[in-house]
Amino acid sequence: MKLNMIDSRLLRAGCIGLSLLATQALAAVPADQVARLGADLTPMGAEKAGNAEGSIPAWTGGLAKDAGQRDADGFLSDPYAADQPLFTITAQNVEQYKDKLTPGQLALFKRYPDSYRIPVYPTRRSINLPQGYLDATRENAGNTQLAESGNGLQHYKSGGLPFAIPKDGLEVIWNHIGRYRGLSLQRQVVQASPQANGAFTPSLVKQQLAYPVGLSDYSPQEMENILYFYREEFLSPARLAGGVLLIHETINQVREPRMAWQYSAGQRRVRRAPQIAYDSPGAEGMRTLDDFDMFNGAPDRFDWKLVGKQELYIPYNAYKLGSPKLKYSDVIKPGHLNPEHTRYELHRVWHVTATLKPGLRHIYSRRDLYIDEDSWQAAEADAYDGRGNLWRVSEGHTSFFYDQQMPLFNAETHYDVQSGRYAVNALYNEEKNAYQFDINYSRKQFTPNALRATGIR
Repeated sequence: MKLNMIDSRLLRAGCIGLSLLATQALAAVPADQVARLGADLTPMGAEKAGNAEGSIPAWTGGLAKDAGQRDADGFLSDPYAADQPLFTITAQNVEQYKDKLTPGQLALFKRYPDSYRIPVYPTRRSINLPQGYLDATRENAGNTQLAESGNGLQHYKSGGLPFAIPKDGLEVIWNHIGRYRGLSLQRQVVQASPQANGAFTPSLVKQQLAYPVGLSDYSPQEMENILYFYREEFLSPARLAGGVLLIHETINQVREPRMAWQYSAGQRRVRRAPQIAYDSPGAEGMRTLDDFDMFNGAPDRFDWKLVGKQELYIPYNAYKLGSPKLKYSDVIKPGHLNPEHTRYELHRVWHVTATLKPGLRHIYSRRDLYIDEDSWQAAEADAYDGRGNLWRVSEGHTSFFYDQQMPLFNAETHYDVQSGRYAVNALYNEEKNAYQFDINYSRKQFTPNALRATGIR
């Protein structure tokens, strides 16, 4: 789909927008602050200037749509293939760099001193989003507000970032939840939960995502509280094949909880699945359901605090990790991903701490998220158990799909630093045409009846 068509659909959503519990709101931030977008700030609210040391460059517009080529199997060429590591952080020299590492990264060095390392490359600020999304983002910056103690949005124009100039931790986490991922996409990717010795069985999963405005039968009145529709089907191995999960992700999940259904291939039945939320286990117990995508779902069980901005070495421009020259066995190794194929860069991130509210239940007592200022994707996340001990460390290895102007994960990892196991999702090295964009979905494809049809194909 051409860019002007994408922009027109984003604007179509914004003509009506989402006005949950709203009548007329005061500006979320003053007009003089909104005017900073595109001036000293990027259109997405990041600092346009580089840092004082020059190790983070200024943002100059990101990668162009024609920055590389997409081959016949759907793989993008690496625009930074000629880059070489500036240095590599190891357990032997980690003290020298610890001020730019998370507690979780330091824990991985401690757990795997002989094998874990972080190769640091030149920083490339590659993110560049569609103009329609940027226009809606600018309008939201002056209008969107948190609703119902931060559990929803009001005066929000669908098709844009909620809070380009955030004032607190909840606004930052809503930016991660509502960041740009196109209008609709489908991908076939592999996930695995390797044993401590590295042995793993890959699961091939088809994942479909559609925002309401991306549907052919979009109805703003019926879908005012829907953030997106999501469907996931296991294609292999045989013991899982045919199982399907359907989610209607609501914006205000306190007012209207997430709606989820599961189809069991063995029973050929569709069941409501209210347990698909919060800290229910996923990936063979290696993560919670709200760990997926680094964080998803309702933020209501935690108090969110904005610690501030800092510079960190985070996974970025992970084209090498997504190369079709690699097999899954080249990437998945005992304890952690193969660092030979990872790429880290120095970027500014928003640090947000979530502390479990008194009287509410979650297996995590605290979680820290580190969210990239350019893409608003969480790059690092640390989760602590009920005793306050670091338990799980998550990393999102991002690539910028420049021909689609879309940042997405090449790999999402969740490490259990207590047990020594981990889970990885979103690998596609051995899949042809793993990603399809701008699919003309109908809402009918995201209904329980559509799940029932899965059993009679």
